[in-house]
This record gives sequence, structure tokens and C-alpha cells, in this order.
Amino acid sequence: MISILAQERLLGAAMGSALAGFLVFEQRKRIYESISDYPSQSDIHQLKEPIFGKQFRSQFALLWNKAVDETFRPVVASLNSRRQ
Repeated sequence: MISILAQERLLGAAMGSALAGFLVFEQRKRIYESISDYPSQSDIHQLKEPIFGKQFRSQFALLWNKAVDETFRPVVASLNSRRQ
């Protein structure tokens, strides 16, 4: 039987992997679309904005790290109290 801590780690890893897979898929899709639909010089000013801009990615990373810290704070505190 898997302990609760191991289950939480597996769940976090699965969720992180799924999210990373989705982001990679979306970015590759955008790249392939941009290559196949390469615009002429007159159409360059009409290019689409990326679905995930730099600001969004940095904000998302900050929120993700904050959520992970808040989720595992009790576990870390428990493990630290056992060692002392």
C-alpha cells in the first residue's frame, strides 16, 4: 500500500507532467502552423499573438511554485519535526 506522502508526490508528478505535455503540445502546434502558413511580407503585420506570452509564463510559474509550497508546507514541517 502506498503512503499518503507517496500518493501526493505521484499526483503532483502526474499533474505536472500532464501540464507540461499540454504546453509542449500547444507550442509545437503553433510552431508547425507558423511554418506551414508562412506569411508573405505583406501579411507579417497580421501575425497572431502567441497563446502563452512571456508574462503569462512567468506569472504561471510563480503561481505554480506558490501553490506547491502551500500544499507541501505541512508535510515539510512534519518531516522537519521528526528529525529533531
